[in-house]
Amino acid sequence: MNIHEYQGKSILKSFGVGIQEGIVADTPEQAVTAAKELNKQTGTDWFVVKAQIHAGGRGKGGGVKLAKNLDEVKTISGNILGMNLVTPQTGPEGKHVNRVLIAQDVYYPGASPTKEFYVSVLLDRQSGRNIIMYSTEGGMDIEAVAEKTPHLIFKEEIDPKVGLQAFQSRKIAFNLGLSGTAFKQMVKFITSLYTAYDSIDASLFEINPVLKTSDDKIIAVDAKVNFDENGLFRHPDFLAMRDVREEDATEVEAGEHNLNYVKIDGNGGCMVNGAGLAMATMDIIKLAGGEPANFLDVGGTANAARVEQAFRIILKDPHVKAILVNIFGGIVRCDRVAQGIVDAYKNIGQIPVPIIVRLQGTNAVEAKKIIDDSGLKVFSAIQLKEAADLVNEVLSK
Repeated sequence: MNIHEYQGKSILKSFGVGIQEGIVADTPEQAVTAAKELNKQTGTDWFVVKAQIHAGGRGKGGGVKLAKNLDEVKTISGNILGMNLVTPQTGPEGKHVNRVLIAQDVYYPGASPTKEFYVSVLLDRQSGRNIIMYSTEGGMDIEAVAEKTPHLIFKEEIDPKVGLQAFQSRKIAFNLGLSGTAFKQMVKFITSLYTAYDSIDASLFEINPVLKTSDDKIIAVDAKVNFDENGLFRHPDFLAMRDVREEDATEVEAGEHNLNYVKIDGNGGCMVNGAGLAMATMDIIKLAGGEPANFLDVGGTANAARVEQAFRIILKDPHVKAILVNIFGGIVRCDRVAQGIVDAYKNIGQIPVPIIVRLQGTNAVEAKKIIDDSGLKVFSAIQLKEAADLVNEVLSK
């Protein structure tokens, strides 16, 4: 689960991580009020207006602006709120901006220059251990840094038996070229950051940039925080931070019906029971020359109600030209699934795309007969490749 920057920063701050202070606003008037309050708290006279969406690269799309007075705060907030913000991570469709964060200006001139770094905490799936990845090249696309100057990317692996050690935090601060007060501040920042990550069942912390201010403080200017959804039952307060407006509406609806659905850019709809079989089904469609339009796992209880809802979810995608139903009947009987498909078809009414059904397992023969005798625009198949070929044949017409 993703959360907004202002929510991520509030979590970091609760663990003692230094942050760029800010107040969230839903309207231009609230933005001005937030700026006045921020001025009282921090003394800042300039403000950064930041669009709050679940995507990076907001500045490139015009979603991050500097306001030098309260009038500019109101004007800029009014321009950003309600805009369809397109960034490299949103795709051409962009995302609607519902909130802005009014943040303090932390790049004020001082006795010494500021410096930006990159720091993230995540799981290294190869080693099965958490790592802290960091670079002196903050504020930039880290992918470009890794590709063009890989020697500027550092990684620190954390032993789960002992956790982050003090020498590792010092090593990170040293590799970032810091000394004196800034060195000590970075050590504290890294230690607190990892404690926060380890404590909340996060799957990713990405802080870009981490800023060394002109007075040698170390703060998070941005914060991307993702949660491991499997651990959210332990954190109901974090679950309440979910903003469904930032998610695909169809995926949200599918989740309400306990359907595991992910939309993909293709035209062959898939309805399968079991995640492994769903992945194999998508692969076989691709190998047959088609393009899967979604991942949809109806689970082990593929009854008529769930099948009907799954059909309705898939058909919300206008790009779907055919649907492959691939069910293995182990606990669930294939004939019951087949009858569920027929009943769902009739309840929905006219389904505008052909449906290919492959049912294998308990009572598969009886299931095929139910499908074949239904008189509906439903085609049955025995082998998975046969089903995929049928889907591709329909899609290629």
